[in-house]
Amino acid sequence: MAGEDILLGIVALVLAGLVARRIVQALRTGEVPLHRTRISRDKAGSAKFAALVGLNGLVLIMMLVIAADMLLGLGLRATFVGK
Repeated sequence: MAGEDILLGIVALVLAGLVARRIVQALRTGEVPLHRTRISRDKAGSAKFAALVGLNGLVLIMMLVIAADMLLGLGLRATFVGK
């Protein structure tokens, strides 16, 4: 396993933690932070708010898969990229 794989896995794991924190905060406070603004559940509507939280959940899953692949050497990158 190369050093850059370990570094990339650690970075992906840290980013996944930040996204998880964002999801927990959104569910707790009812506001999703977007770039320079915040969207509240009351303003956006329940469905749009749930969609934004769901998209953040998909990003979290992708980041965890990337981190697991890089740190544990699962070989998923070779499957999709062909290297």
